[in-house]
Amino acid sequence: MSRDERPRKVILVGDGAVGSTFAFSMVQQGIAEELGIVDIVKERVEGDAIDLADATPWTFPKNIYAADYSDCKDADLVVITAGAPQKPGETRLDLVNKNLKILSSIVEPVIESGFEGIFLVVANPVDILTHATWKMSGFPKDRVIGSGTSLDSGRLQKVIGELEHVDPRSVNAYMLGEHGDTEFPAWSYNNVGGVKVSDWIKAHGMDESKLEEIHKQVANMAYDIINKKGATFYGIGTAAAMIAKAILNDEHRVLPLSVPMDGEYGLHDLHIGTPAVVGRKGLEQVIEMPLSDHEQELMTASANQLKKVMDKAFKETGVKVRQ
Repeated sequence: MSRDERPRKVILVGDGAVGSTFAFSMVQQGIAEELGIVDIVKERVEGDAIDLADATPWTFPKNIYAADYSDCKDADLVVITAGAPQKPGETRLDLVNKNLKILSSIVEPVIESGFEGIFLVVANPVDILTHATWKMSGFPKDRVIGSGTSLDSGRLQKVIGELEHVDPRSVNAYMLGEHGDTEFPAWSYNNVGGVKVSDWIKAHGMDESKLEEIHKQVANMAYDIINKKGATFYGIGTAAAMIAKAILNDEHRVLPLSVPMDGEYGLHDLHIGTPAVVGRKGLEQVIEMPLSDHEQELMTASANQLKKVMDKAFKETGVKVRQ
C-alpha cells in the first residue's frame, strides 16, 4: 500500500499543554486516522490516550496510543511541541539553548526510526528550532515546516475583526517575521473585503497610531496570557492542528509559516514567518509578499535578530548538523 493510500498517521512528540491541546483538536476535527503520542512522562501519555479515545464515539474514529520513536518510521507527520515553556518575563528567544538540546534528543531518534515524512515544529523559539530541525535531520527543505506566525496572524485577524465588526475569518491579514518580539503586521496588504485596514481606519476618523496600537496588542498578547494563566496553548494547539490538516488533506493552502529563505526578502539561511503553500508533500511554495520600504526594513531587522541568536546558540550548544 502506498503512502497516499494507507490511513494517515501522525506522531506527536510532547504531551504538555500545547501537545495535548493539539491532540484534542485533531480528535475533534477528525484529522488523521492514527495518532501516536511520545513523551518522557509515559503514564501521562497513556492516560491522555485513553481520555482522548473516550471522545471518539462523539467525534471521529481514530487509533490513539502511547507511542515511542520507532513508531515514527511510517508516520506521515511528526509534530514537535516538546520543550521548556515560556515563563512570565521570558521572551521566546530566551528558551533557545535549553530547547535546542531537547530538540536534538528528539530529531535524532526520529531519523533513526527511518522516518520519511514531514516535520511540523511548534516548540519555541519556533523559527530557530525549525531551522535547527532541518539542519539536524538532513531533510529536504520542503519536509521541515514551522508553525511560524500562524497564531500571531490569527490574533491579528481577531483584533481587526473586532474593530471592524466582521467575522475574523473574513479578515485577510498577516503578521510576518519572527514568531516573537520583532514580528510585524503587513499593513500595506492587510485588508477586509479588499479595503486596506489602514484606509478603513482613516475613513472612520481614526489616527494612524491605531495601527501601532493594534501591532502592540497582538505582539504582547502571549505575554498577557502567560502573566494571567501561566501558558498559552488553546490558540497554538488549534493552529497547529489546522496546519496538520492542510498538509495531510493536501489542501494546497496558504498559511503564514516558518519556512526557509532562499533569497526571498533578500534573506538566506534561516527560517522565518511568511505566507507559504502547503500540501501532502509539505512545503510547496514560499510566497514573498510585496512589502513597503518600511516593512522590508522590519523584515530585515527581524531576520538579523534571529540570525544573531541562532548563530550564538548553535555554537554554545554544539548542535550536531547533517547539512
